[in-house]
Amino acid sequence: MSRKKAITGGPRARRSGGPFTIDASVFVNAFNPHERGHAESLAFLTVVREQGSAIVVPTLLVTEVAAAVARASGDADDALAYARAIARLPHLTFVSLTPTFALQAAELAATHRLRGADAVYVGVARLYGATLVSRDEEQLMRGSAVTSCLLPEKVIAKTQRAR
Repeated sequence: MSRKKAITGGPRARRSGGPFTIDASVFVNAFNPHERGHAESLAFLTVVREQGSAIVVPTLLVTEVAAAVARASGDADDALAYARAIARLPHLTFVSLTPTFALQAAELAATHRLRGADAVYVGVARLYGATLVSRDEEQLMRGSAVTSCLLPEKVIAKTQRAR
């Protein structure tokens, strides 16, 4: 099964698990088989898709994924196709960066010394009671003061223990 199909294609199964806020780092890592953690990120996204888990992310996700994939691969068309496929996931909800939410994310950034985009993801996870799933160690460490934050492989391990 292709990486794109594993993440975005196939039938939806029953909804369970989540909600999850998935950082762009996980989608980018799942796309690039040469990165450390690729198999775990891909497996996590596959499980989330198969279980129909709720995903809530900032609209920023699409731009971040397209930018990172294009920069790494040099293939703008492939990067855009992947970002568009992610944007069409049936169990994904986008959160817009309104002026009110931007100020909330700014407060998180300043209070917890998060990078701007990282604060937006942490803010979405907090707002929706979601687990933030990321490969960004700093985001995981600092964001954990605000919401539940895990690596993809930790979510998979918890899911397997629950069975």
